[in-house]
Amino acid sequence: MKTFLKNLILQAGEICKKEQKLLKPSDVDFKDKKDLVTVIDRKVEDFIIKQIIKKYPLHGIFGEETGKINLSSDYLWIIDPIDGTTSFFHQQPFYSISIAVQYQGQTIYGAVLAPRMDELFFAEKNNKVFLNDLPICVTQTDKLINCVMATGFACLRSNLSDNNLKYFNKIAPQLRDIRRYGSAAIDLCYVACGRFDGFWEMNLNLYDIAAGAFIVEQAGGVVCDFNGNSNFPDRGIIASNKNIQKDLLDNFN
Repeated sequence: MKTFLKNLILQAGEICKKEQKLLKPSDVDFKDKKDLVTVIDRKVEDFIIKQIIKKYPLHGIFGEETGKINLSSDYLWIIDPIDGTTSFFHQQPFYSISIAVQYQGQTIYGAVLAPRMDELFFAEKNNKVFLNDLPICVTQTDKLINCVMATGFACLRSNLSDNNLKYFNKIAPQLRDIRRYGSAAIDLCYVACGRFDGFWEMNLNLYDIAAGAFIVEQAGGVVCDFNGNSNFPDRGIIASNKNIQKDLLDNFN
């Protein structure tokens, strides 16, 4: 399954790299005024699902564009074909493909590919985490002032009145710096490999974070909701190393 998953996500990445160059305004639909989806989102997800069904016809699937299929199976593939569609459409590199595999409700594999940067993050339960062929781990930073973190604003895209701006304004001044890339899956993987010390966001879906959150945890980090519990992403998501988790959480309570 591991080899199949790696090959599958790399093949999907080649589709993304080829098709991004050819995108036209007519290739875009809008879920609402700010939330767009391209024909390539659907094309990539269709490709991934067809390959999974061909190899594992009895497995369940939860795709962003397709929804849920065969949920009675012990296995569930959770797919975000393009996380960061706005970046993808605007010819920017910060988008990713995210695939997690669960067995009886527990994630056993997580893969996130950033095609334009040729970076594959991969984790297997109870094993090392890799960026391409190199093992990775979270930072050991223990003070917020020394941290570089990331966040996102899916809440603003959905026009929610309860949004991330209040947390951003509270947390950002306490940090060394902050980044905004537009793909939660990439942000989580950057926590896993030590490029970021932490990440938080709200109003995400399971397919946005399933693989990335698993990769953080397998890399030695911690993931929780805004209350410090495991109800993420429904009640927000925070990912960091263990040393700064409490100080970061204090900003949400």
